[in-house]
Amino acid sequence: MSGPGVATGLVLVGLLVAIGLTARMWAHATTADFYLAGRSVGVITNAFAICGDYFSAASFLGVAAAVYAFGLDGVWYATGFAAGFIPVLLFVAAPLRRFGDYSIPDFLGKRFDDERVRVVAVVIVELIILAYLVPQIVGAGMTWQVLVGHGIGGLSPYATGVIASATLTGGLVALGGMRGTTWTQAVQFCFLLATLLWLTVAALDHGFTYPAAVADASAEPLVEVTHEDGGAHLGVVRDQLTGGAATFGSPGARYGAVGAFALLVTLVAGTTGLPHVMNRFFTSPSGRAARMTTVWVLGLAGGFYALAVLLGTAARVVIPGAVADRPWLSELTLDGVLEVPEHALLVLGRLWGGTSGLGVVAAGALVAIISTIGGLLLAAAASFGHDLYERHVNRSASQRQALLAAQAAVVVATLAAVGLAFVFRPERVAESVPSVVATMVTWAFALAGSSLTPVLLMAIWWPRATARGMLAAMVTGAVLVPVAIVVGFARGAPDSGLTSLLMAPTIVAAPVAIAVGVVLSRRDSPPVDIDATWTRLHGTAADRRTERLARLTSRTAR
Repeated sequence: MSGPGVATGLVLVGLLVAIGLTARMWAHATTADFYLAGRSVGVITNAFAICGDYFSAASFLGVAAAVYAFGLDGVWYATGFAAGFIPVLLFVAAPLRRFGDYSIPDFLGKRFDDERVRVVAVVIVELIILAYLVPQIVGAGMTWQVLVGHGIGGLSPYATGVIASATLTGGLVALGGMRGTTWTQAVQFCFLLATLLWLTVAALDHGFTYPAAVADASAEPLVEVTHEDGGAHLGVVRDQLTGGAATFGSPGARYGAVGAFALLVTLVAGTTGLPHVMNRFFTSPSGRAARMTTVWVLGLAGGFYALAVLLGTAARVVIPGAVADRPWLSELTLDGVLEVPEHALLVLGRLWGGTSGLGVVAAGALVAIISTIGGLLLAAAASFGHDLYERHVNRSASQRQALLAAQAAVVVATLAAVGLAFVFRPERVAESVPSVVATMVTWAFALAGSSLTPVLLMAIWWPRATARGMLAAMVTGAVLVPVAIVVGFARGAPDSGLTSLLMAPTIVAAPVAIAVGVVLSRRDSPPVDIDATWTRLHGTAADRRTERLARLTSRTAR
């Protein structure tokens, strides 16, 4: 928007990129380092890196935007994103790390001793990664529009942001792998948290109190900006529960009871199936370290999302009163309401810190996007490079060939995501969604929670699960979700519980996938050598040593 803000934002992003390039010097040219950082990442470092990986554009921009646009109903996003690590802590993190391996497809392929399971899992992982990548890059384009306001080389501002963020992050990941990216993401999370803390302190310094703000925002009916025939129109939000006018502090502005529950289930279940998050637990040195890492992540996530909710509320009450004295703000609002809810934190940054403050918040948004893109591209590299190329395409691949295949996967995934970011431009997504970025990320969570999460849980906790059953479960979830979302998207505004259910379909798709997996597994013979597998997943260190010794003794005797 102006020179100082642009300079501040780009300088900060540049400094964090420099950290990534420095971390590259510590990265080694082995596949174990590229994919897993040598399995030597400490608890706190890994927790910060997971947060940098997980707190994406949907977290930094989207949660505040959803709260700004729909009040209490936007808080469901924060709740679901944070609570998603509870099942990870209780059921997945430690057993997954004890089993070892490189990725979710690698784990599933070895758990069921079936290459078909591995290949299907790779395809689904790549689809989830692509679904998660697109909203991050869309968010980058939207941030560039506000921060810079003009394009480069004849491109629009949106296109420039999309291409610049994707190119930068893809290059860093291809060069640094997991080791370089881990330290980059940890530092980037510190910057994100510091940005939210600064905005919160600024809000409190300007007299903001959360209870008073909620009461103030709830005094009149909730309104929003919609776009029709290329123009902006102000409308009263209808309460999904009562049919009357909605208020900021009451449920029903966006979701009825069914829709809210469906969204929470989708976000909580989806976290367990996110490849870029689950792969990080393979970098821990032990199962105990993986569990403690998750405890740290839960605490950090709770604090992060609490700040995002607070700031979304602050934006709702602060921005309308600031329009009259700030001409630049009138360009972004209609009757005091932001036309693009994702601009909420960016506007607060400029209101309380001038153009430099805008630059800091914009840098935070870009850093959140870059950090998450990095984790997603690494997961794409691990799934393709290790699980397909090394095991099926070129089984005698050298270290260099394997790394080149992984780097090629990063490039392909980046190009595909950029192309889709142009297809799913913000103005092409449903008009009434609380946040374009958060809504699109929800679709990725739905795909993960309906296809991979059921299979992971059954693979870890149900000895009777078989390869055929898990194949059918994965495919069932992966097919049901996009069909449901397309139907829900075609219905338009979520004017019923059915539409909300279709847009967050995990509550239906996951149970169906589990049922299919259970029925087919029951028809198959029990898995062989399940006792050894169970010891590897759930036994103590002494149990696992005894099992390995028995296996070696048996081989020697033969």
